Amino acid sequence: MIDTIEKEDNIISEEEAAQYDRQIRLWGLDAQKRLRGSRVLLVGLRGLGAEVAKNLILAGVKGLTLLDHEQVTEESRRAQFLIPVDADGQNQAQASLERAQLLNPMVEVKADTDAVESKPDDFFFQFDAVCLTRCSKDLMVRVDQLCASRNIKVFCGDVYGYHGYMFSDLGQEHHYVEEKPKVVKGSNEANDGPEAKKPKVDPNETTMVKKTISFSSLKEALEVDWTNEKAKSSLKRTPTDYFLLQVLLKFRTDKGRDPQPDSFAEDSQLLLQIRDDVLETMGLSSELLPNTFVSYCFSEMAPVCAVVGGVLGQEIVKALSQRDAPHRNFFFFDGLKGSGVVDYFGSK
Repeated sequence: MIDTIEKEDNIISEEEAAQYDRQIRLWGLDAQKRLRGSRVLLVGLRGLGAEVAKNLILAGVKGLTLLDHEQVTEESRRAQFLIPVDADGQNQAQASLERAQLLNPMVEVKADTDAVESKPDDFFFQFDAVCLTRCSKDLMVRVDQLCASRNIKVFCGDVYGYHGYMFSDLGQEHHYVEEKPKVVKGSNEANDGPEAKKPKVDPNETTMVKKTISFSSLKEALEVDWTNEKAKSSLKRTPTDYFLLQVLLKFRTDKGRDPQPDSFAEDSQLLLQIRDDVLETMGLSSELLPNTFVSYCFSEMAPVCAVVGGVLGQEIVKALSQRDAPHRNFFFFDGLKGSGVVDYFGSK
């Protein structure tokens, strides 16, 4: 059953109808009402966070909270279009607020300068969706488990040089509707022949089909048992970016930061060592991730942020509006190949 928004302010005003006319035509009034009643927490206001913020604000969510405790640096604003060039030293969320709000005055945009690690459990319960960028693996797993208990949608994402990913956990039962071409029953008249009796697809008519899909937790998705025969058999089809993500998350855990261009030589050697350790722990060969990966995973690249941020923003909109099939549950983008792939990891 598709949820309905039971809130006093879910009525779309004439001004909002004019503002969102194009997307109401695209995904319908009910979907826009669900967006209009949704509040989202976005953690991390670097390049990827700016792209996601832009997409959610323009889509017309009710409220967006920008959470980031870090200060603006020349490096952090290279791929971040919401931060003014003269904002070095300011808080990243606060520096992004003015331009973010100007994108759509109908959305309540707030800045929170606290560290996400300091937030109590019940802080996350006020939101309908939580999007985590630039967070540690342990924090993402913690928030995902907390939100699962309250049926809050969780999204994670990051950009590392030419590579980027997004993950979604929409719970054990995510309901949505999908528009399908209408099937017209064949005629039963005897003169029509057997071909006429077969069901036909009418491209000019569509119908809305209700569907339900289940998701895995982030913890399960990142802790696949690769010694299992079924997992082994799928290894050749597994994107190498899945293992690259594991390496980069381990680097972030160990160093408390991501690989930095100004320490390229040192960080490259550390990445190779972590690669060997991570894959050995999984029972896999280090050849799965060739040494050349270290040349392409430093800093944020604006074009990659735009692609991954577009997909991530789209998936949040789809989940909140309950319209169209969501990506289940990882999307990986490889800027070197100029392509992305959706794959599922975790319990079925």
